[in-house]
Amino acid sequence: MKTDLTDTTSSKINKALVLGRRAIGTPAVGMVLTLVIVTDEENAYDALKAANEASREHPSRTLVVIKRVSRSPRDRAKARLDAEVRLGADASTGETVVLRLYGEVGDHAQSVVLPLLLPDAPVVVWWPVNAPTDPANDPLGALAQRRVTDTYAAEQPIHELAARADAYTPGDTDLSWTRITPWRSMLAAALDQVVCEVTSAEVEGEEFNPSVELLAMWLAERLKIPVRRSKSAGPGLTSVRMQTSSGPIVLDRPDGSLASLCIQGQPDRAVALKRRETAELIAEELRRLDPDDTYATALKFGLERLDEEAAVTAPEPEAEAAEAGPEPEPVAKPTAKKAPAAKKAAAK
Repeated sequence: MKTDLTDTTSSKINKALVLGRRAIGTPAVGMVLTLVIVTDEENAYDALKAANEASREHPSRTLVVIKRVSRSPRDRAKARLDAEVRLGADASTGETVVLRLYGEVGDHAQSVVLPLLLPDAPVVVWWPVNAPTDPANDPLGALAQRRVTDTYAAEQPIHELAARADAYTPGDTDLSWTRITPWRSMLAAALDQVVCEVTSAEVEGEEFNPSVELLAMWLAERLKIPVRRSKSAGPGLTSVRMQTSSGPIVLDRPDGSLASLCIQGQPDRAVALKRRETAELIAEELRRLDPDDTYATALKFGLERLDEEAAVTAPEPEAEAAEAGPEPEPVAKPTAKKAPAAKKAAAK
């Protein structure tokens, strides 16, 4: 059931929701939370599709906030709110309200959204694109217990990741962090099978992928080891190699779906490590509404500190080549030049 409202108000939208529930025979409100999606017209369809799929696991009232850009000064001076109310089969297992804000009302989106929130239910705000640097201080973000962003969709993902670390507030989270949940689980399970000490690690993935940085910072913070990052053609994360006292542990996923886990002294095993869709990522984030302390610790570890600790082990491959080469003198010179830099990085 769909109801279109032009030049409307929040009270009329609430009335349309009540009448719609009565019309389809479900007068009771069975939603567990309110999901607010702040996006543009271009990405609204994909975001709403993912939210509807996630609502099968988490029935919710979904409010899609779209700030329309006015092309002329006359249109910008006129404030208008259009809404599309969807219930029943058109809204999966919850309720959906698409809000299009024109003119000055776009600067006061929180005033439109606040009357539409479910009473006594948690609020989650999700920015699929164009997320604010400080989500907690955003007018809409201030209404929510959890604020979901995605640095992968940013213009400069790595720079955006550093900015999010400076502005972190409990309740913030990132879909780039959610994407590495299977990797973290698999690596933790692999280390539980071997009694060893991890000395270093290397994370390989496509360029400008913040998930690579987050996984590297998580490993460096948890294991207290230097972690190097290397580039690959992707897709996404491709491999993690850990050097341990019992031999290397390698988790390799070259095709984005099936990975192989290699542990010294054990047969290689194929493990399912498929890249997940946005709906699965959102559903995972909605399972817990408390602050993610593990994400906060990894994020605050810092990219600069990660680079400094990785620089300690950077000269090692060149040093090995110098020992194996037929002409040790020319190879030893660049190694000797880089040794003081490694000492400085270790001193920091």
